[in-house]
Amino acid sequence: MAERSIRVRVPGTSANLGAGFDTLGLACNLYNELELTLTHAPGLTFDIQGEGAGRIPEDERNIVWRSIRLLLERAHRDREYRGAVIKMKNDVPLSRGLGSSAAAIVAGLKGANALIGNPFNRREILHLATEIEGHPDNVAPAIFGGCTISTVKGRHVDTFAFFPRMQLHFVVAVPDFYLPTKKAREVLPDTVPRADAIFNVGRVALLVAAFMKGNVPFLRHALDDALHQPYRAKLIPGMYDVFRAAGEAGALGTVLSGAGPCLLAFTIDGEHREAAIGRAMQQAFAQHGVKAGILQLGLDTKGAHIINARPDEPKGA
Repeated sequence: MAERSIRVRVPGTSANLGAGFDTLGLACNLYNELELTLTHAPGLTFDIQGEGAGRIPEDERNIVWRSIRLLLERAHRDREYRGAVIKMKNDVPLSRGLGSSAAAIVAGLKGANALIGNPFNRREILHLATEIEGHPDNVAPAIFGGCTISTVKGRHVDTFAFFPRMQLHFVVAVPDFYLPTKKAREVLPDTVPRADAIFNVGRVALLVAAFMKGNVPFLRHALDDALHQPYRAKLIPGMYDVFRAAGEAGALGTVLSGAGPCLLAFTIDGEHREAAIGRAMQQAFAQHGVKAGILQLGLDTKGAHIINARPDEPKGA
């Protein structure tokens, strides 16, 4: 059988959204692309451009290849396809809290699935991605796009994907240092006060209700957190000062993106405050000796998708 290639585009993501620790996520219009060829002969060839070039492993440790192998094994096609040519073009910053590992996992699963005839649907891809990543908060929006609410019971994952009834925009401050997720999780306590748990339950409910109803004013009260951001703040110099600066410049609220160190400020279409918010966030970081780049992003509504499918191959498969 002739070997053929396929291209996949996967959005970057932001998890937690303040109080929704390990459950809420959104997809943004910042993308990684994968061109994948499965080969019958063993052996791996890599071409990595953009973010992570020179740092991402180019051997069997590569997370894209590990994801491909898992899918092929579950489809009982791993003896047929034993190698791959993997070309990655990455715009999602690495180890910054914008879902770079989730994008890589989903790209590998999505591409391999398409090349062998789509034996798995998106819900099944979600389960495989969660198995690799360990939690669904980033992989879910990478697969479905928009905003997602995910729950895990045992090994079963449920995700509700939706689009807020408001035109959200995001200003993301990208500090010039890496923060591995493992390190950001190590600072979290094993137990939390009941008052903090109640605080977060209320904020999550308020945030989802505001999204679903399009109630912008309520966002100002819905993006606070007591379960993870206070503990991770010591890993990100000036985090709360950046929050305050963004708010004074017109942001509806600011959150730690995933495990950080990126900080994501919310605004809505038509207010044209993104440039001012970005400058304010940069200046606040600079006062703590941190250089930060600024990204102005919107909400991705497609999720992971094939971008060069043949006429007989569904692009959204």
